[in-house]
Amino acid sequence: CVEIGPGLGTLTSSLLRRFPKVVAIEFDEKLAHNLPNSFPGKNLEVINTDVLDFDFDQLSGNFSVVGNIPYYITSPIIRKLLLLEKKPMKIVLLMQKEVADRILEEKGRYSFLTLFVQNYANVEGGIFVERKFFTPPPKVDSASVIFYPREKALVSEEVLKFVKQCFANPRKKLQGTLPHFTGQSREEVVRIFEELGFDLDARPANLDLLEYEKLLSKIKDN
Repeated sequence: CVEIGPGLGTLTSSLLRRFPKVVAIEFDEKLAHNLPNSFPGKNLEVINTDVLDFDFDQLSGNFSVVGNIPYYITSPIIRKLLLLEKKPMKIVLLMQKEVADRILEEKGRYSFLTLFVQNYANVEGGIFVERKFFTPPPKVDSASVIFYPREKALVSEEVLKFVKQCFANPRKKLQGTLPHFTGQSREEVVRIFEELGFDLDARPANLDLLEYEKLLSKIKDN
C-alpha cells in the first residue's frame, strides 16, 4: 500500500495492520525522518519526496493508494494517479468536499474534472469528515472518494481534448460555442445535434463521454 502524506502516522498505524508493507510518501523532511521511529520493527518504507515526483513504476506487485492529499494540488495528484502505466488496484483519497462533490456529480452538473475522472476510473463516494476533526482545523470540510482505475480508458485522448475545449465556456449552449473551434457553421452544428438526437439547448454538463465521442465523430465526418 502507498500512503500519500502520512504526517504524524495516524492513518499509517491502521494501514500497517492491514497491509504487509506500507510505502509512505512524505514531503516534509522532518516528518519523514521521524515517522519510522513511531513504528519500530514494522514493514514501513518512508520516502521523503513530492508525490508528483515519485516514480510509481518502481513499485513491485499490485498496490493500492491511500492519502489525505493537500488541497492545492488535488487535481494534479488525481491526474498523475489515473494516468499511471501501472494501475493501482484502488485509490482512496481524502480531499476538499467541494472537489469530491465535483468528481461525483450527476449528468447535467458535470464538470471537465468529472468526465476526466470517469474516463479513467469508476468512482464512488466515501466518508464525510468535518473540519473540526483536523488539527489545526482547515476552513473547509473534507470527503473521501474511492477510485477503481480502468484497464482501458473509455474514450481517446483526442475526445478528451475535445471535451476540454467544450468546457471552456461551461455555461453556454454547445450549438453556440462549437462553431468557434470546429470549423462548422451554426446551422451544421444544429443539424448534427438533430441527427444524434441531442437537445439543442445542451450545455457541456449535459453530455457524457460517449456522447462527446459520437459528437466529435460526426463533426469530423462533415
